[in-house]
Amino acid sequence: MSEDDRTRAMRSPGDGRPLPPRPDDGLRSGGAPAHQAPPLRGANAPTHKLPTVPPAPEPSSPRAADDGGPSQGRSRVYGRERSGGGGPVRPLRSPSGGSGGPPEQPRGGDPRGPRGPRRRPSGRLIVKIIAAFVVALLVTGVGLLFWIDSRLSGIEGVLDDYEGRPDDTPGTNWLLVGSDSRKGLSAAQRKKLATGRAVGQRTDSMMLLHIPDGSDKPTLVSLPRDSAVTIPGRGRDKLNSAYAFGGPKLLVRTVETVTGLHIDNYMEIGFAGFVDIVDAVGGVEINVRAAVDDPKAGLKLKKGTQVLNGSQALGYVRTRKGGALPDFERTKRQRQFLGAVVKKAASPGVLINPFTSIPLAMSATDAVEVDTGTGVFDMLSLGLSMGDSPVTTVVPFGGEESVASGGTAIKWDRTKAVALFDALKEDKPVPKEVIDAN
Repeated sequence: MSEDDRTRAMRSPGDGRPLPPRPDDGLRSGGAPAHQAPPLRGANAPTHKLPTVPPAPEPSSPRAADDGGPSQGRSRVYGRERSGGGGPVRPLRSPSGGSGGPPEQPRGGDPRGPRGPRRRPSGRLIVKIIAAFVVALLVTGVGLLFWIDSRLSGIEGVLDDYEGRPDDTPGTNWLLVGSDSRKGLSAAQRKKLATGRAVGQRTDSMMLLHIPDGSDKPTLVSLPRDSAVTIPGRGRDKLNSAYAFGGPKLLVRTVETVTGLHIDNYMEIGFAGFVDIVDAVGGVEINVRAAVDDPKAGLKLKKGTQVLNGSQALGYVRTRKGGALPDFERTKRQRQFLGAVVKKAASPGVLINPFTSIPLAMSATDAVEVDTGTGVFDMLSLGLSMGDSPVTTVVPFGGEESVASGGTAIKWDRTKAVALFDALKEDKPVPKEVIDAN
């Protein structure tokens, strides 16, 4: 074996070093680099040639690579062009829009990764929530109404039938009475409110409210307490004497006799309750048409619109100061104030707010007395009617007459008074000339 053969046997075919040339052929071991092999000639030359590919030039700009120019910017994989377009190989993008690698977490974000979009509540869920709220509101309102009804104080027998009583007439007729009762007032309160120390109980104001069955406005009529009327069993006397003689029952019978109207509901309130109700609604706004200074009523007010508290409101409806006819002006202030206080009490801002509605309900039920047939829903109807800006007037009057108890009383204008009460009996609007009579 020659030296060259021994050398070949000892070498590994793949160590990369060139082998000594053989005299008989020019072939090289498979382990030698291809670029170091000499070209083959003669009979040993290959019969085919691999295609030669010129090297790809560097693209001069990114746009040149994207324009699809000849072999510009084309990447090759093991000598072949990459399929799928002529653009350069781009790194894979993450779902969050970044290029490669894990998505970047926002500073202070959830380490568990980005959350999906927040789900909005469905329309059905919103409807259920609103329905539950409405049901809760209704249950609370109904419960409050029944609670108020249980607290109402009823007067027995005030609307009992009697021989010759007028038949029931269309619409609903209320007799509203403000008494001068000092019940519930301490000595200090009497002094502060200037109510005096009168013993017993008399009517301080009387009003007739007619609520029509149709769409016409309610009518509120003042009945002057010094009106000359016929009291059953007592003859001609002042209207408020009926209350002094026989209480609410005789007063109702007297009013029904002189008006021909059937009274459906009776409500009475005293001085103490009057003050509490006004304070419970946060005072009442009144337009004082003329300045008032009346020490007897404990009242001093300037002219103009202002909010009156309970004690001021009581003095305002009791004072006899102002006007050529003090009693007439007094009835006007009473109607003005009653409409204002009921409208304020029935306003949504008072009824919806439990901090005002509950104290109002407690004050009203403590202060108000009604007939046994009047319930909370009748009171609600009264409030709504008074909030509807009723037509207000006073019984037309003219002149004076002497009465049995001594002194003189106001004489009604019979013709106009009959026209007024006939319109109410027939559930019709009161003629304008009657309203403007006084």
